[in-house]
Amino acid sequence: MNILYTFDENKLLKLLLLQNTPSAFFLTLGIYLLAAFLLYVILFYILRPLMRRFDNSPILLILSVIQNPLIITIVLLGIKSSVSKLNSSGIANWIQRGLTGLIAIALTYCVAQLFTQVVTYYLRIYTKQSEAVWDNVLVPILERLLPALTYILGTFLFLEALGIDLTGIWVAFGGLTFVLGFALRDILANFFSGLVLLIDTPFEFGDVIAMPNNSFAVIKNIGLRVTKLYLVDSDAEIYIPNASLGSKDIINLSRPTPHVARTIQLDIKVNTDQILVNKILRETVLGHPDTLGKPVEKLKYIDDFQGLTEAEEENLSKTAVGKERLQVEEKLDIQLQKIERKFKYLIRAIQILEKGGLNEEQIKIVQNYYNQILELVGLQVINDDSRRNQLVEFNVDTINNTLIGLIRIWYQAWLKDPDLRIEDERTLEDEWESKLNILKNKVIRLAQRIAKPGGYETLLDEYALNLVQWLQEEFKSSSRWKEPAIRLSSLGSDSMQFTVKFYVDHIKLEHWERSERVANEVRREMVRRLTEAGVYNN
Repeated sequence: MNILYTFDENKLLKLLLLQNTPSAFFLTLGIYLLAAFLLYVILFYILRPLMRRFDNSPILLILSVIQNPLIITIVLLGIKSSVSKLNSSGIANWIQRGLTGLIAIALTYCVAQLFTQVVTYYLRIYTKQSEAVWDNVLVPILERLLPALTYILGTFLFLEALGIDLTGIWVAFGGLTFVLGFALRDILANFFSGLVLLIDTPFEFGDVIAMPNNSFAVIKNIGLRVTKLYLVDSDAEIYIPNASLGSKDIINLSRPTPHVARTIQLDIKVNTDQILVNKILRETVLGHPDTLGKPVEKLKYIDDFQGLTEAEEENLSKTAVGKERLQVEEKLDIQLQKIERKFKYLIRAIQILEKGGLNEEQIKIVQNYYNQILELVGLQVINDDSRRNQLVEFNVDTINNTLIGLIRIWYQAWLKDPDLRIEDERTLEDEWESKLNILKNKVIRLAQRIAKPGGYETLLDEYALNLVQWLQEEFKSSSRWKEPAIRLSSLGSDSMQFTVKFYVDHIKLEHWERSERVANEVRREMVRRLTEAGVYNN
């Protein structure tokens, strides 16, 4: 028994001596360096080309972010583990603590970069497919808050790795928090007001609001303390504390639609034929390509509108582009009307069949009605038996004659407008592609509910009705009630005053000056025509 014990003890001593030698140091370091090299080859020479072939953008972005921090971390781990193989001493312990702190820094940097470059990037993509306005406000705040919290946590981990006792720091931090909370109460008030703005979401980035002096301002950024606005008239930025902004009555000119109302007042000679004046004013407003009205009526008067931008080099004239856009919009409105009628048939069928519950045969009848709507939208149903689910994807063959195809043709024709600026191209494309993504998501959800109604079969008609209302109010709102309104506002001894109210199609375009330009062109054309008719009162 003693012999066996002595043998084991000697073996253990030899093993310990072997571990505390320079050879063990270099052997361990070599293993870690080899592992780092193999990992580098696998991730960036095998996995990265493979992800490029499959067009997997998220993985490619993650690999780009973690490339250097990951390799540095593995090398530092290798050095730390190798140092532990040497004889333990005070210097070796401090080296290990320092290496642990460096590893904490590298990992903190890696996590912070993942938040700023990967997580928030794909959150922004998600917000384009979501109707929740608070998503558009939340993402920029997360961009600032998450990395800051990560670096604070990393700092504490670094200090703890160095062997610093954090108990006293936490106590001091608590006392300092109380003092700072009292001293910085105004800043904290702005911070919590910013959170209230996040919850209530009275606006989103890029929205145009009316200032107290009736000037236009654009929401550029909501910070933790202040909100940055761009003043259109003065071409300057203004920073308003969140507490002050939250206490004001905010007039959002971008909601519920980007259409902006304009009013023009004109003096007409007394005893003039009011029907004639009304006709001139109405035809003038409808003749401008950028005002709202029925496309079929606007096409009648667009050629008579003078003073629009002429063709220049590769750009078409304003009149030609306006005609092209209105012709596509006319087809688009007809397509939307067809979809609304099909929805009426669908809702009526559901209301009749849902009494007593829907069986499989009745579900197929409802699906047939809904498939007709999908074809008009530009989607098709594919039954995947393996997943036992109903999938919806693009019908590529006939896309140009569908709602989705017409929307794209319409805004692409709009992009030819010679008055638009370079940044307007992205504004229009992002706006309508985001709406199309939301449309597809809504249509898919309704298709899934129809296929498997479960306990919601009595609510299918409500779901369908909600989708119709969204199409009418938020997808492409009807402009029937936004046609020009003309009224006799006052009557004097020598003149009559007419007030003309009309809508310009998009307030955010042309560096937020589109409505002003259109109003000036419409007023100028009205004065010209009324003067020719001999009824304008100078």
